[in-house]
Amino acid sequence: MIRADDFLLVARTQGFDFYSGVPCSFLTPLINRVIGDPATPYVGATSEGEAVAIAAGAWLAGRQTVVMCQNSGLGNTVNPLTSLNAPFRIPVLLVVTWRGQPGRPDEPQHALMGPITPALLDLMQIPNRPFPESVPHLMSAFADARAVMDRYGVPFAFVMAQGAVADEALREAPRAPPSPGMVVDLCRGVVPPRPTRAAVLACVLAMLPKDAAVIATTGKCGRELFTLADRVQHFYLVGAMGGASALGLGVALNTTRPVVVLDGDGAALMRMGNIATIGAHGPCNLIHILLDNGVHDSTGGQATVSAGVSFARVAGACGYTLASVVDTVTDFEEALRQALAQPGPHMIHGRLLPGSMPKLGRPTVKPEEVARRFKDFLKSDVVEKTKG
Repeated sequence: MIRADDFLLVARTQGFDFYSGVPCSFLTPLINRVIGDPATPYVGATSEGEAVAIAAGAWLAGRQTVVMCQNSGLGNTVNPLTSLNAPFRIPVLLVVTWRGQPGRPDEPQHALMGPITPALLDLMQIPNRPFPESVPHLMSAFADARAVMDRYGVPFAFVMAQGAVADEALREAPRAPPSPGMVVDLCRGVVPPRPTRAAVLACVLAMLPKDAAVIATTGKCGRELFTLADRVQHFYLVGAMGGASALGLGVALNTTRPVVVLDGDGAALMRMGNIATIGAHGPCNLIHILLDNGVHDSTGGQATVSAGVSFARVAGACGYTLASVVDTVTDFEEALRQALAQPGPHMIHGRLLPGSMPKLGRPTVKPEEVARRFKDFLKSDVVEKTKG
């Protein structure tokens, strides 16, 4: 058994300085200590998959990251771990508890996941080992994990059994709920046809400052952005549907640059908890643009349920500073101008025509290269400020 302070101290010596996750009773001592340490950034996520995407964004912005979760929640991480971390070669240290470990009776919901936890990590090609339960083992385990992560750019997992960390009290200051934001409906009744996604993306490219980082959700949004202009500050999320806004949060919390997330209605609906987490943490440099054409465009145009959802009202209720609804290019330009002029987070919910550009390309830059050049772009912000 180790103390939570032992873990944090060794983690710091290996450079791990950003945490996200979802609690588990086995994790209680460790997660309590992380939450109570003012020097350790921690983002509590609404789902384990969201935590992985937040950590990936933080890594892109220069952090070394840890995600803590229960093994039952490991299922929620499969998509981002395999379609975000793997193709983009983004490492993260996972601390996964082992509920339902063979030989240790547990609740019925862990009866299947318990025995298959190590095998599931192996199947995802994530190197893993038992959580270290003594300080000497802790130091060697961290050194081994960091060496593998640095060399191969892959996640590494510690699998934590019950009782691995000594009890630790929760010292968490009460979190004041964010104040509701302003919601503005700029729609004009759709007298002219609604704009295409490409037309809105062209406005984004024309209006954003050169120091803005842009994250495009999976599917035709990223493909159209690449076709219009490929820039080092663009991150094309080719997988991990629903993870763009969480990735953007991880970036925004760790840079002073403007961070713009280009989201879709289907993706946003998949992980609406991301909106609550963004509102709670209130990154003033984040602009969340929701491009809503009412369909799953990449798979044949099947309808989503977005017609009955007011994303702007949801964002405003969750604490976004300003949430605007638009359905023309002119009003989108005005909403983006306002968002760039005042602290956020902001949401711009644009209702669009379905469909895409007739000659639509795909990113020809490999995901790993996209991640490294995007990370270098974000790092240049630090270099410039240091020089100044």
